[in-house]
Amino acid sequence: MIEAWRGGLRPPILCPMITELGHFALILAFGVAIVQTIVPLIGAHKRWPGWMAVAEPAAGAQFALTALSFGALMWAFVTSDFSLRLVVQNSHSLKPMIYKISGTWGNHEGSMLLWVLIVTLFGAMAAWFGAGLPPTLRARVLSVQSAIAVAFFAFIIFTSNPFIRMDTPPFDGQDLNPLLQDPGLAFHPPFLYLGYVGLSMAFSFAVAALIEGRVDAAWGRWVRPWTLAAWVFLTIGIALGSWWAYYELGWGGFWFWDPVENASFMPWLLAAALLHSAIVVEKRESLKSWTILLAILAFGFSLIGTFIVRSGLLTSVHAFANDPERGMFILAILAFFMGGALILFTLRAGTMEAKGVFGLVSRESALVVNNLLLAVSCFVVFVGTMWPLLAEMFFDRKLSVGPPFFNAAFTPFMVALAVILPVGSTMPWKRARVLRAAWPMRYAFVLALAVAGLAYAMQSGRSVLGPMGLALGAWLIAGTLVELGQRSNWTLARLGRLPRADWGKATAHGGLGVTMAGVAGLTAWAVDDIRVAQIDEPFDVGAYTLTLRSVEDVRGPNYLSTLAQVTLAQDGEVLSELKPEKRFYPVAQMPTTEAAIDYNLARDVYVVIGDQQDNGGWTVRTYIKPLTNWIWIGCGLMALGGFISLTDRRFRVAGGAARKNLKQAVPAE
Repeated sequence: MIEAWRGGLRPPILCPMITELGHFALILAFGVAIVQTIVPLIGAHKRWPGWMAVAEPAAGAQFALTALSFGALMWAFVTSDFSLRLVVQNSHSLKPMIYKISGTWGNHEGSMLLWVLIVTLFGAMAAWFGAGLPPTLRARVLSVQSAIAVAFFAFIIFTSNPFIRMDTPPFDGQDLNPLLQDPGLAFHPPFLYLGYVGLSMAFSFAVAALIEGRVDAAWGRWVRPWTLAAWVFLTIGIALGSWWAYYELGWGGFWFWDPVENASFMPWLLAAALLHSAIVVEKRESLKSWTILLAILAFGFSLIGTFIVRSGLLTSVHAFANDPERGMFILAILAFFMGGALILFTLRAGTMEAKGVFGLVSRESALVVNNLLLAVSCFVVFVGTMWPLLAEMFFDRKLSVGPPFFNAAFTPFMVALAVILPVGSTMPWKRARVLRAAWPMRYAFVLALAVAGLAYAMQSGRSVLGPMGLALGAWLIAGTLVELGQRSNWTLARLGRLPRADWGKATAHGGLGVTMAGVAGLTAWAVDDIRVAQIDEPFDVGAYTLTLRSVEDVRGPNYLSTLAQVTLAQDGEVLSELKPEKRFYPVAQMPTTEAAIDYNLARDVYVVIGDQQDNGGWTVRTYIKPLTNWIWIGCGLMALGGFISLTDRRFRVAGGAARKNLKQAVPAE
């Protein structure tokens, strides 16, 4: 029996017991979530400390039960428990262990359980680390967060139960989608969900503040770390997905403006706007209504993304499900939370009076422009994503909105954002002078012009796209360095004593510059070559010489592969041996392309092997991709900047400062 279990043929009797325990824990967590939603909310309204105190242990219990349920499902995948229908549909005994684990969330039902696990995790963290919050606000935040969990628990239990059993368990499964059997896709969804779901905390804080009728500087301090953490995870998740699409799908691109890609990008843009807007609330107690609205919309677009991925409304290679019934359930959740929050926002808008007054030229104004550019760019992406559906519904026309539209409509907003960001970051609060703020940036401006001129002179074509992108990147990076110099008064001693939030902001803004330069270089100077290559006959692509040495059939753990060996050389010197593959997964009856890439900071050489032709040659596609890795290095720097900011002492002491007023904030029973 033990050997059969190891082979994945039939799990021992312990496995069904564990999965039944996981199913029971899921239902019990649903009940706890209902209690946590109702009791603390009533307690906050009635000023009953005992009822409000229910929220904290309930949040911990809810997370523990959900973690137990998710762990039981993962155990079923790891041990190949084919008594569960979900395991049968998404796993196979011969699949490598990492993909058995990632198979837990590589499907609709399991990914929704991961979603609600993260909802409960953030709720538990708010309970554990929210001691500095006023009791009524904390109770309401935890109640709203639990209400989100209730909705998704109901969705899972009634429409997407991962613990449904097979009447007659088969001896093996149907395997996971081969496109998902990749390390990039193993880690991409958890990070993406941490970002998606992390924005639920900003939403919960916003709704709780609307219920209380109070938004102040302390609220801005509390909401910023949660939003920043969500934005960081969303950045990592998007970058991992982009990197996976680049090397796995075989077309050499990093972004296709696919509906599901856009679904994650839109909340990222709004979360970035929310971060900057919350700074104004914290520092100047202005933009309160706008910040609350951004918090609602950011999570709302996360729900819209969930709807797009799981309703079958829009087709995509990334979509999880094609089920209108499930889509209607998610649409109802979206309508309830977004509609309810916006109605509450309308009723409470008059109580959020701004206190800080600022001039037309000031850091506040620069942040307002920043917010508008990010929000409008999000709206542009939303319109482009949904327009084909709207055109078909209302005009009975089938339209396709692709990269040309998005590139033309979205790029100007990002260019404008890059231009104003360095100057806006150095402006003083309340009022400023444009020339005085811009003057220290003259060296950054000269450097950007020099970079643009050098790039234009070196390129073989006459496109200005590449030089402009490199100039914007240089402008952002140099502007960030100038800002650090100003804040430290150009002394090393003071530079080392700058707050971590300043270092984090500089790292993130510099990362944006690196990413912009990478996108411009890849877009402007990429070389694409497709040909039929003969064995041992060299051919040139750009400055490189490639030779197809051999093509052979090999067998992997759960796939068959056509493996090529290609020699990459430059000026007679061999740089690397590339091994592109075409894989076929017999269980799933699906082929995949595995590109071979020679990575370099200056460029990537990207090779894809195709089919054999009648003359005995093989189709080989080769790309030269300049500055590609700058894109993901820049994303990494942006995420690193967010993590550095999260470690800033001021985030940790904000709650301590609030504790001083805790007694005044605690209402009498």
